[in-house]
Amino acid sequence: MKLWEKNYEINKEIERFTVGRDREMDLYLAPYDVLGSMAHITMLESIGLIGKDELPLLLKELKAIYEQAVSGEFEIEEGIEDVHSQVELMLTRKLGDMGKKIHSGRSRNDQVLVDLKLFTRHQLQRVAEAVKDLFDELVQKSNQYQDVLMPGYTHLQVAMPSSFGLWFGAYAESLCDDMLFLQAAYKMTNRNPLGSAAGYGSSFPLKRQMTTDLLGFDSMDYNVVYAQMGRGKTERNVAFAMATIAGTLAKLAFDACLFNSQNFGFVKLPKECTTGSSIMPHKKNPDVFELIRAKSNKLQALPQQVTLIMNNLPVGYFRDLQIIKEVFLPAFDELMDCLQMTAYIINKIQVNDHILDDPRYDPMFSVEEVNRLAAEGMPFRDAYKKVGLDIEAGKFVPNKAIHHTHEGSIGNLCNDRITELMQQVISGFNFQRVIEAENNLLSK
Repeated sequence: MKLWEKNYEINKEIERFTVGRDREMDLYLAPYDVLGSMAHITMLESIGLIGKDELPLLLKELKAIYEQAVSGEFEIEEGIEDVHSQVELMLTRKLGDMGKKIHSGRSRNDQVLVDLKLFTRHQLQRVAEAVKDLFDELVQKSNQYQDVLMPGYTHLQVAMPSSFGLWFGAYAESLCDDMLFLQAAYKMTNRNPLGSAAGYGSSFPLKRQMTTDLLGFDSMDYNVVYAQMGRGKTERNVAFAMATIAGTLAKLAFDACLFNSQNFGFVKLPKECTTGSSIMPHKKNPDVFELIRAKSNKLQALPQQVTLIMNNLPVGYFRDLQIIKEVFLPAFDELMDCLQMTAYIINKIQVNDHILDDPRYDPMFSVEEVNRLAAEGMPFRDAYKKVGLDIEAGKFVPNKAIHHTHEGSIGNLCNDRITELMQQVISGFNFQRVIEAENNLLSK
């Protein structure tokens, strides 16, 4: 069954090609398609297109379908084109012609738009919560190991003193900035396209503010043409937010793999997150972090994939946009896996607190000695030259008792301020408003 089907036979190969993976992808959207329909028919009843006696019956059946969708029991039957057709079919089987009324005043175009918006904002909440969990683990480790020094590197050369407090804390603060991208994507997502129909509105006196409130959107996409132009743009903006988180994860994973290797020995990964070799009995390979790195790098390509699918399309709907779902919808689960695995490893990672016993790291204290001499009155360039010559002559003796006090340094991590930054961003999402709106809709 197809909502657009008329009195002619459809070529099966053409149908296979045009439907593609839509039925598979639409299973991601099923609960949100039902929520959108519940809001839409509640609005239709208010303008007289659905009877007062019909609305409770339709809502009851839609809630039953919603329960199937969230439990994983919902299926799109063979021969049914998409989730919209399946929901309407299930309603008409139960309620007859009454079920056919739910499509008044909307198109599959704005129906899939609202499905994608509802799905995406839910997934963004999941991602934000997982980012916060990882952030908390990093801050905890930063505080725990704030006094354990490690070498800092430039050009992969031993450079200056760093600390595990700085290393863990740097990735925590990186996630604060990543979360700003995520919040911007969430706010752009959380606008209601329902009522734009095929992109040019409807002659029915729709109450778009009503569906906006019922679904907990912050506002609507006001211009109906722009609402349709948002298809692809929303996914691209969200993909960029996901990619910036993935960039932080990939960098952290690379560091951890490097620091876990025998030539560094700075950290020890939990044994359950490593694998062995089929031939070398001593090996403990950091496979989990290697996969996190690869998956995160793959996620960083997502914005380009979305952009290349949609970047040469003029105004209006085009079937090209269907392909975006195939790369976009599954990406959230992949990012969630990476976030959760990283948080697990960071929680259990062990730190080597005797790194500086190795004399190979002595030169990293050279700047400390230059600064000490300069503070005692020696011109900086003279102090720099003296220490350099001492190192070349093998006479340099490091003083490892360092005292950095400025904001964000080894001795003043500012983790409390970084945590405050994260809290400010989290509170700006206002997830509770959406949760309450959806719960109210489902309780009707």
